[in-house]
Amino acid sequence: MASKPYILLVFIFLPFANSIHFKFPSIFNFGDSNSDTGELISAGIESLEPPHGQSYFQTPSGRYCDGRLIIDFLMDAMDLPFLNAYLDSIGLPSFHKGCNFAAAGSTIQPATAQSVSPFSFGVQVAQFVRFKARVLELLAKGKRLDKYLPAQDYFQKALYMFDIGQNDLAGAFYSKTLDQVLASIPTILIEFETGIKALYDQGARNFWIHNTGPLGCLAQNVAKFGTDASSLEEQGCVRKHNQAAKIFNLQLHALTKKLQGLYTDSNFTYVDIYTIKSNLIANYSKLGFEQPIMACCGFGGPPLNYDSRISCGKTKVINGATFTAKACNDSSEYVNWDGIHYSEAANQYVSSQILTGKYSDPPFSDKMPFLLSLKF
Repeated sequence: MASKPYILLVFIFLPFANSIHFKFPSIFNFGDSNSDTGELISAGIESLEPPHGQSYFQTPSGRYCDGRLIIDFLMDAMDLPFLNAYLDSIGLPSFHKGCNFAAAGSTIQPATAQSVSPFSFGVQVAQFVRFKARVLELLAKGKRLDKYLPAQDYFQKALYMFDIGQNDLAGAFYSKTLDQVLASIPTILIEFETGIKALYDQGARNFWIHNTGPLGCLAQNVAKFGTDASSLEEQGCVRKHNQAAKIFNLQLHALTKKLQGLYTDSNFTYVDIYTIKSNLIANYSKLGFEQPIMACCGFGGPPLNYDSRISCGKTKVINGATFTAKACNDSSEYVNWDGIHYSEAANQYVSSQILTGKYSDPPFSDKMPFLLSLKF
């Protein structure tokens, strides 16, 4: 089995204005399946079966992955525990070090009747407002719950993380032209700005914003929109989807700069996930992967091993025959886990690149006041 290298990153402290410092008492995360640690599953909207979780948790963990997500590796790097989903209710979940509001299928724009997830960005922000109010209410009653809840000052000192927007773009292509998708981006980002302002008004001051990845390189989108070779880029990705992602990211970056100007007492870090993931897909072989686009867990075999009718771990009857979407022998050889989400090995690589600080604006590699040892 191919093993990915352990990585040790050393940073020296040098002051850098409005840059991340990585000493946070708690983390509050908002997003979609790229950072959902169990929200949609806890809501009872979907279920996950093995082989989800097989590479690390040995059982489905609520994550759409064979193991850990980018956010898990980032929490580990900050020496913080994995985040429990806001809707976790079994097993005495602790929210002392933060809470995860991200839910698979979520969009920035309000959900519709057709949406996979009802937990759009506005709803996630509303859940946070409710969470904070309830925490402060309980803390005022005494110390009995201190070890399960964030302290009052944690809300201002916390890092607020965002990875959302992928579903707004990818979903739009099913009913809109490229021009229509591009025309919708400013409206999507107004909704995002509204959510950020609401969190700022609640005391949030440290914002960490991931841009969206190369959507055209997901097997799900290649299978649906890449049947004509002329629609594909050199790497085999759908050109229009990647174009939309790039333009969304340009406007998101501009919005981040605008917000930094508006909220001068805050720190905004914009993280270029698109470039990291594009580099991984372009250089997959050099980085120890065998398959850049084909799903590890799926159905249909090469070149994509993806069939929209059968998601990973599920069994379906098609034309009278029973089929199961099973996992490949070694998921660490695959960038993509199930046609939509990255494998743990790919998430590990992306995390290691994020933590170099080179892909952030402002960069933070010279702001790390301690030795950062990544435990993966």
